[in-house]
Formats: sequence, C-alpha cells, structure tokens
Amino acid sequence: MGSIHISMCTFVTSASVAAAAAWLYYATSPAQADGLRFPASLPPQTVVVDPLQFAVLGQNATFRSSSFTEFFNPTNTTPPFFQAFDPAFLDILGSNPSIRVIASNPGFAFAHEAPIWVQKTNEVFFASNDGGPLGFSDIDHNNQVSKVSLNEVDVAIKNARDATSALNVTVTALALPGTVQMTNGGTGPFRGNLLLVNSGRGNLPPSITIVNPEAPHNATVLLDNFFGRQFNSLNDVKIHPTSKKLFFTDVTYGWLNHFRPLPLLPSQVYRFDPDTGIIRVVADGFDRPNGIAFTKDGKTAYIADTGASGGFLGNNQTEPATIYAFDVDSKTQAFHNRRVFAYVDTGVADGVQLDNKDNVYAGTGDGAHVWNPEGTLLGKFFIGNTSANLIFANKGQLVILGETEIVLAQIAAEGFNLAF
Repeated sequence: MGSIHISMCTFVTSASVAAAAAWLYYATSPAQADGLRFPASLPPQTVVVDPLQFAVLGQNATFRSSSFTEFFNPTNTTPPFFQAFDPAFLDILGSNPSIRVIASNPGFAFAHEAPIWVQKTNEVFFASNDGGPLGFSDIDHNNQVSKVSLNEVDVAIKNARDATSALNVTVTALALPGTVQMTNGGTGPFRGNLLLVNSGRGNLPPSITIVNPEAPHNATVLLDNFFGRQFNSLNDVKIHPTSKKLFFTDVTYGWLNHFRPLPLLPSQVYRFDPDTGIIRVVADGFDRPNGIAFTKDGKTAYIADTGASGGFLGNNQTEPATIYAFDVDSKTQAFHNRRVFAYVDTGVADGVQLDNKDNVYAGTGDGAHVWNPEGTLLGKFFIGNTSANLIFANKGQLVILGETEIVLAQIAAEGFNLAF
C-alpha cells in the first residue's frame, strides 16, 4: 500500500489469546460443522472456522475492538497456517499444501511491495517498506529493491527436515539508478523488464520506470508527470491483458509518511500508453486507491481502497478497507459500474492478484485473503503479520510478502501470465 503499513507482529500473541477465550467454542472441527460441509480429513496446516458457528457470539463474549491490532484467530493456531471459511478453499489448497517462511529479517521490513516473478531466472523481485515501520527509508533515504531465487528455495526445501520448518534463503539487494526513488509497485515483466512504479522522494518525482532484471539493472523512466504536475506518490501498477496499456494508482501516502510534498492531484487511477505518451484518468472518487488487478480477460478491474490506513493521521476503522470491482469499457477502457467486491476484517486490503480461475487474493493485516469471483471469503493464508502484496510464481507457488519475512505457500491454485 505504500509506506503506511503497521507491522502487527507485536500484537499477535496477546490479541489471539484474548480472542481465543471467547471464540474457541465457535471454531469447528469437520465433525461439528452444521453449516458448510467440510470433509472429515483436512489438508496439512489447515483449520476450519465455519461462519455459521460464529454468527452469534453472545452478550458476554469478548469482541474485537480493532481490525489493526487484533486478529480473528478463534482456534488460537500458531502462524503460518491455512484458515478455511468455505470448502472451496480446499480446492485452492489441494490435498497436500504447505506454508512456511523462506526468508526473514526481524529488524528490517525488506519485503513490503512490488512483487514480480521473472520466469527466465526463476526469481522474485520486491521492495522494502518505503517510509514506514522498519523500512529505514525517509525523505533523505531511498528504499531498497531486492530479489530471492526460487531455485535456491527449491534446494533448501529438499534439504529441510520437514515440510513446515522455516528457511532463510539469500536476499540479494539491487543497486538501482537514482531515477528509481521509493519503489512501491511492480508487475511484469514488461517487454523483458521489471515495471516499477515509484512514490518519489522529496522533490524527486514519482515515476514509472522499466528496469533490467539483470545487472547492471539499467533503468528507463517512462513517465514522471501529469501535464507538468508531479503525481502524489504512485502506488501500484498492472498491464491490461488485452490492450497492453499500463494502469496505475496514485495516492497521498508519500505526504502522509513525511517523504513527499503536499499533494497536487486527486487520488485516482490512470491509464498510460507508453508507445504514444497518452495518459488519462479512468477512475476517481476514492479515499486512498491502492492495489490494482484485472481478470485474465481484462473485462473486470479491482481497486483496493486503503482509506482506513492514514499514515500520520492514524488508522480509522470507519474509512474504507474495501476492494471495489469495475467493468472495463471495451473501447475506452474507462472503469464504470463500480460496486463493492469485498471488505476486509483485518487491516486493509492492499496489493491484489488473481488466480487462473479469477479468485481474488489480497495482502491484508493478518496475511493474504482469498475470495471467489462473487466476493465470498473462502479462506486466509494466515501469517500473523501484515502482508502488503503477493505473487504467483511457478506452478503451485504463491509468494507472500510479510514485511520482515517472505512466506511461500505451495498450493494447487495457479496464477496467470502477467508478463507482456
């Protein structure tokens, strides 16, 4: 979402234990479920929480008072694990899933945003927290783009003592040119390059850049203004699957985190044609537009509004923590027919990705959540910490960025190609 994510590791134990006392009764085993029917045998690391069983908690229950500092973990299960709310989540997981930490650095939010899987080298690229907790970046210091090798992860998994133990593979920092400032979003590869959107820093402008994924990582700026005005702080980007045009969100988090000047533009969504330079707004009316994604046919767009998370203004649970769906006009590609797709129960929905069956995944306050195309919450990849984004990689691999750690879920679901 930008730099304003709050790491919630310190709240996990106290919040989940307090919640468990009131909610443990309502967490079901397969035999107890009287609502949705789950199989008698569950996949590894999976717990079931039947929605019917916690629809009523009772007058004397302990209710959550904060979506940012308290988790819904009625089974009091130690993260990471799979939390199933609907039997369809088991189809996403498959019969033998696993979820584990593959890289960690407790003192540095190195794995915040901008995940890009490069198939050629089997590497995942990402950026550290820009301006937020444990990011060590501010108006005077840029954030860091890094990568991990999934080939190294595969070797580490083969040598691991079991299917769930934490790993800690090498995280390699990239030396990028000074034109890349405060990277917060990424996708692609686009024409063989990393496609990065950058929030800017101080008077250095927000920009869209393409970066060679291989050393020396030369960069080219594609866009750094809207008819002469700087953007506020670019946040996320996707390539439209049919037109191949670039769609990105611009929001005020740079100012809200003290590393950008006062905003000059509304918080809105843009379409940019890198071949002609034509840019225009395709959607507005947001509080803080953030993650963006398209269905694989390009007919539906999703935008996450993280209005509830407000930087130095603080968190406000009465503001949006909502994913909106839009129809994409077949001719103009403007977004219309806005409707609520999902409202998240923990933190805010940030980066958004889809699998090849158009299920929607988003980084949230306790991990990654998954909804079916109708907006029903199917389950969570519960990591017990904020996740700002995630990315599908090789078949059955979902890489979840968890600020101070990277989590790998090996599942049945697969993503679709984001490279153009």
